[in-house]
Amino acid sequence: MSGPGDVRLLMKWLHAGVMEGGELREVKEGVPQGGSISPLLANAYLHYAFDLWVNQWRKRHARGEVYIVRYADDLAMTFQYEQDARAMREALASRLAKFGLELHPEKTRVIRFGRFARQDAERDGRPRPETFDFLGFTHIAGVSRRGEFQLKRRTSRKKRNAKLASLREEMRERRHEPVRAQHAWLSSVLEGHFRYYGVPTNYRALQQFRERVRASWHRQLQRRSQRAHWSRQQRTGFEQRFPLLQPRIHHPWPALPRASPSTRGGSPVREIRSPGSVRGAVRVDRR
Repeated sequence: MSGPGDVRLLMKWLHAGVMEGGELREVKEGVPQGGSISPLLANAYLHYAFDLWVNQWRKRHARGEVYIVRYADDLAMTFQYEQDARAMREALASRLAKFGLELHPEKTRVIRFGRFARQDAERDGRPRPETFDFLGFTHIAGVSRRGEFQLKRRTSRKKRNAKLASLREEMRERRHEPVRAQHAWLSSVLEGHFRYYGVPTNYRALQQFRERVRASWHRQLQRRSQRAHWSRQQRTGFEQRFPLLQPRIHHPWPALPRASPSTRGGSPVREIRSPGSVRGAVRVDRR
């Protein structure tokens, strides 16, 4: 249990301020952006503001199954019935307002996703089902080779482009470092990228990311001298000496839940690694 000393320590964290451009800036409300204590405090806050509340809400109001995945302040929820999803959106907005929080108006959406998404899209005259981004992945209601529903995940275009832009900038700064040192650095970057984004159905995106990193690196190396371009023989020889890591799928297929034969007596709330196996879905961001 926490005591007065623990509360005083937390208050010191909250009022410590933040450094911006070498200057200390006072924080008058909220938690410091990027502070080491901020994720812990945010999770503790949301545990009471959201986690405990949503468990009670589904017992009292949900007609079907409810699945929830929350990572810090990013949240995805899936519902068996669209009616439950829309009711939750209204209830959640009201709940968060009591704690000085609000849903992001542009990122919070109720969409049809899962096993019935394609037939719903055809019925509504839409070319394809809607997608949503969560934790750096674009989630897609796809179809397997056998024609069955398959959850597909791709690296989010926004995350990919932002990462490539930052890498290009750092490549320029490292341009005159020893090639061996640059190769070691890029190898570690690719290893980290593949370990996070290496999920089934995402292999092509991993290949494209590697190719764009390779092309950017080679361009920077060629600018170290007056030579305009490498010949094909030079390029081949360099890639043999300093090969970049090949993509690899590191994670297994997600274990998607099966629908319960009955939902009487309250809908179970379950945490799953990848949402999208039930019919209704709501994508939630807070700000």
